[in-house]
Amino acid sequence: MPESGTLVLVAGAGRLPDLVAGSLERAGRAHKVLAVRGFTERTLRARADATVDLLDVGATLAILKAWGPAVVIPAGGVSRPSPAALLNAGAALRNREALRAIAGGGDDRLLRAVLALLEENGHRVLGVHEAAPDLLSPAGTLGRHAPDAEAEASVRAGRALLAALSPFDVGQAAVAAAERILAVEGPEGTDRMLARARALGRKPFGYGRSAPGTVLVKVSKHGQDLRIDLPAVGPRTVRNAAAAGCAGIAVEAGRTLIIDRAATVAEADRAGLFLVGLEGAP
Repeated sequence: MPESGTLVLVAGAGRLPDLVAGSLERAGRAHKVLAVRGFTERTLRARADATVDLLDVGATLAILKAWGPAVVIPAGGVSRPSPAALLNAGAALRNREALRAIAGGGDDRLLRAVLALLEENGHRVLGVHEAAPDLLSPAGTLGRHAPDAEAEASVRAGRALLAALSPFDVGQAAVAAAERILAVEGPEGTDRMLARARALGRKPFGYGRSAPGTVLVKVSKHGQDLRIDLPAVGPRTVRNAAAAGCAGIAVEAGRTLIIDRAATVAEADRAGLFLVGLEGAP
């Protein structure tokens, strides 16, 4: 992490911003928190250094300029605005040209444009994987359970498939059972993919036992900008994987965020699932 510049955590929704703040504090890194109204959780917003409206590009850039040059760490979601996030209609009017320029595409395009806007104004943008590496999956087995030979074969199949699909920007995850791929993640996300895998892997009509060695594999795509799209798993992922009949979860070490690692590992142990961090190429 660079030594120059004020570290600014731009806090969106969910637990991640608070986890990143905790990581920075443990590392002894002084930082400021810029909360996004309607998104940042109340406890973190209460100790934020400033709060901005989602649409107020001008105010955000002015604050960063006053603090800067800033090293900005975006964390947490802003994809589904709450009513509070959109209350300040004046912000939208003040920034309509900037908003029109960055809102002409999907989520990835929007986020890339926001990062480019920050960098054009002299700020450096870091991803969570760079700012808080202790939140990422380590290599090896994380809990009490380890994959057996059938599960390892499923992991290899899932990794090979995702590597082959990587140029097509399809998804980060797949469910595999031996050499059979049950589901590939699409725009719906990992949780809904697991729901599909549950129905497809248990015949007939979603009943019965899943195939032995069924595994959830989650890795980053080739060339993926981890600053805006970092693969992540957490306790909910474990519960949904268990419901889908998975024997375990394999993630990419050093490039996958584990939300609340202790709770995630404990949930995997309780459900009898293995959780492993994968190294190297598939």
